[in-house]
Amino acid sequence: MVPRPAATLILLREGAQGPEVLMIQRNLNAAFLGGAYVFPGGALEPQDSDPRIATRVLGLTDEKASARLNLASGGLAYYVAAIRECFEESGILLLNDKRESLIAYSRADRLHSYRTKPFLELLEAEDLFIPADKLAYYGHWITAPGRARRFDARFFVALAPEGQEGSHDAAEAVHQMWVRPRDALERGARGEIELVFATQQTLKELARFDNCAAAISFCLHLKEIETNRACRAVGKDGERIFRRADPQYFEIHWSDPEETGTTSYELLPGVPKRLDRFVVRIIAPNPGAMTGPGTNTYLVGEDALAVIDPGPAIDSHIEKILEAGKGRIRWILCTHTHLDHSPAAAALREATGAQVLGRPAPEGQDATFKPNFVVENGQRIEVGEGCTLRAIHTPGHASNHLCYLLEQTRMLFTGDHVMQGSTVVINPPDGDMRAYLASLEALLKEDLAILAPGHGYLIGAPHKEIRRLLAHRLGREAKVKAALEALGPATPEALLPKVYDDVPERMHRWAARSLAAHLEKLVAERSVRIEGERFALVQLPPRER
Repeated sequence: MVPRPAATLILLREGAQGPEVLMIQRNLNAAFLGGAYVFPGGALEPQDSDPRIATRVLGLTDEKASARLNLASGGLAYYVAAIRECFEESGILLLNDKRESLIAYSRADRLHSYRTKPFLELLEAEDLFIPADKLAYYGHWITAPGRARRFDARFFVALAPEGQEGSHDAAEAVHQMWVRPRDALERGARGEIELVFATQQTLKELARFDNCAAAISFCLHLKEIETNRACRAVGKDGERIFRRADPQYFEIHWSDPEETGTTSYELLPGVPKRLDRFVVRIIAPNPGAMTGPGTNTYLVGEDALAVIDPGPAIDSHIEKILEAGKGRIRWILCTHTHLDHSPAAAALREATGAQVLGRPAPEGQDATFKPNFVVENGQRIEVGEGCTLRAIHTPGHASNHLCYLLEQTRMLFTGDHVMQGSTVVINPPDGDMRAYLASLEALLKEDLAILAPGHGYLIGAPHKEIRRLLAHRLGREAKVKAALEALGPATPEALLPKVYDDVPERMHRWAARSLAAHLEKLVAERSVRIEGERFALVQLPPRER
């Protein structure tokens, strides 16, 4: 079922104890969200796109509205629908008079007879205008597949017109209230009112603000609005719904674009999973603290196949790769030569005669890895017709690390450069924090659709994830400096519990490696100096600070 376009208006007003929102209870017999407390809103109607209404919209053109909503056209209708639906359901009328000031509450009350009439009739008869520029685009929620009705709803936030209390329509809505977001959440937690997921999340975000001006300002300055499109998948616990914050979310959408709900949400070693037309993933049976559920091996192509990261030399895993390859494996590519990624390459080459591609192993890594061809940055590998992999040299985690971009779908195979669910260890001397951060920055210049990591699920919103990793590493670096500021000259052992106080102690032996990489970077940048076995901040003269 194609979700129906809809608009929701979140009205805010100052209450005695902080911002309040208007909420209405839907009719218990409603086909969609019956009995739930929601914000006023509903489906777009043909009248919302009427050119005559568009002439009465202030401060926004369809072109600008569509650009804000990331639509090709028709964006203005969502702003119109938000104000219209709010009036029809709650009786609150957010309109301007011909002097471009909001109409007084006394006049709004006299116009309630128009709630059941065409919106254009109200606008023309009363000579009123829609202040679309007063609405801040705030959220985008799409109903999960499988429901009797589905909506593709855009959420807007606005200040409520002064003095208008509103009254429900006794049809679609049977009760309404002004309530602090925090109080609504507490009532929902106690079971006094029903709140659906999108409403809960919106209330949690609005509960952060101490006044309406701060909330409106925040909403007006949002640059990117994420789409929250709930999805369904199956697994050992039966059918489940997943949302954007869930690690399975982007993989489910990518592997099940038709929203059939038949794709799996599990990461099962040894079970091939088709991710799209070109890519099948097989997880190696080597779970652990550093490998998560196991190393991801990807088979890429159609008539001919390239294997990316064959993984550890485990016989059962190699057999699964050969079985899935069905005699079509022509190339074996490795992102790097750590022991969980490349050792199976030799056995696969012997079994298939495939060419091994990658960069030679540094000292201390997989000595069995002997590439037939050394891959250079920017080199393209044609994997059959219409399937091209482009190598991107991304040193940092390992000096010979490569990512491979499938240019047709913009899927980036990241090896351990970007991992799902965690950050990678940077282990000197081969690991280099400065090189790692530079490699992340370089990926921001690439046109990426999704990330296929060496461990875990597919990762969506690639640039956002890369920026998060950069911020995380720089934040960790700031903690190193703060710890040195507090402790004075200190050993890595003394710094570790201060810098990684948010990491379980059982993980500290791996965190110590990344700490060494941070210290090495700071020393190279002359922000830190070495004093015997200790590290100390370099105090710059005032004029150089």
